[in-house]
Amino acid sequence: MEPPVFRDADPTGTCDCPGCDRLRRILPATPASGHPARLRAVALAAAATAALGASQAPAAVAASHAPHRPGVPAGDGPDTPQGGKVPLHGPTGRPAIGAEAPTVTRAEIIDRARAWVAAKVPYSLTSYWSDGYRQDCSGFVSMAWKLPGNEWTGTLGQFAVRIGKADLGPGDILLFHNPADPHGGSHVVIFGGWTDHTRTSYVAYEQTRPHTRRQVTPYAYWSDSGRYVPYRYKGVTGAAAGPQTGGGRPAAVAGTPYPGAAHFGPGAHNTYVTLLGRMLIARGAARYYASGPGPRWTEADRRATRAFQRAQGWTGRDADGLPGAGTWALLTAGKGRDVGAFGAGAPAVAPAYPGRGAFRPGASSQHVVLLGKQLVRKGFGKHYTTGPGPRWGEADRRNVEAFQRAQGWRGGAADGYPGPETWRRLFL
Repeated sequence: MEPPVFRDADPTGTCDCPGCDRLRRILPATPASGHPARLRAVALAAAATAALGASQAPAAVAASHAPHRPGVPAGDGPDTPQGGKVPLHGPTGRPAIGAEAPTVTRAEIIDRARAWVAAKVPYSLTSYWSDGYRQDCSGFVSMAWKLPGNEWTGTLGQFAVRIGKADLGPGDILLFHNPADPHGGSHVVIFGGWTDHTRTSYVAYEQTRPHTRRQVTPYAYWSDSGRYVPYRYKGVTGAAAGPQTGGGRPAAVAGTPYPGAAHFGPGAHNTYVTLLGRMLIARGAARYYASGPGPRWTEADRRATRAFQRAQGWTGRDADGLPGAGTWALLTAGKGRDVGAFGAGAPAVAPAYPGRGAFRPGASSQHVVLLGKQLVRKGFGKHYTTGPGPRWGEADRRNVEAFQRAQGWRGGAADGYPGPETWRRLFL
């Protein structure tokens, strides 16, 4: 399949259609005149075609006011236009040394993804990060997989094999390629692990506007969920994050001996802390980590460990958040109970209700984000298209209304605005 021809449009002019209005806001003004939607092929089209071979003819340039273009979201899909297949650092660059894609471990894939999250790499379909990879969704996956060049959603599948939902593991991807209109919703995210045993949501690493993010996401995605396909990179190696068992438990680190209590707790800084965190995330404790896990022991490690211990029914000193030999044995063998979505280890009481004013039309605060994420975890996030945000909107209201109706409430009790009782039930 040939890569798409990239087009831009003159955002100046007076057309007030949604597409042109968006382009006026996101693209710089140009001296061209005429209708703002008059399209022109840009140099990237020729460069992308050259990268695929001179024998391939470029795709035809549309001459009409197309409904889907770079920078213009298609319906409810993510606003993630992408570039084509090009070398590292762009059309004038060169592929990485070696003709074939290298091998990489699952841990390396996630670590490379986290590096972009930490750097907050800005989204762009024409810019290239210092490592040579294009700053769009497909360039992000190309980077994480250590591919020799920048691929796009139409070619990433050539480097991978299709798998089932039950086989997903950290470092795999969920890919939606729309061949009829590559900019009409095409997107790809990196799977970071299930959030709990229900496997209804997962940690996604993705390159989207405004920058790289890590976010709990409903399976398979916020929009076009049925069109995302799981893939596994052909070059992934190492048993350290290998196939998963039926319950989403890693079969990876069986046999790793317990290193001793001195390797965990305040002040600890070693690779066993990182390994512990990864095992806990695979067992449903991802929500305790805002970033990482990493080699330095943090409060997130203690809370996640305690949640796993409580999931086994342990109390007191047996659930102090410090991994002993018994905790370690269960984790490395993939045994014991996973951390439930809202089971042991969750807060004993709901966060303080912020008041109705936090959820009035136009309100914007972290309380709205907290509410939205909890709705997603409870399975009431279907009206979100890109994930919960700080500004209260109709998607928030409709999700709250669905939750209220699930409680058996009707009429004014299910108006979509969270009161104290809705808030309490949602968090408990």
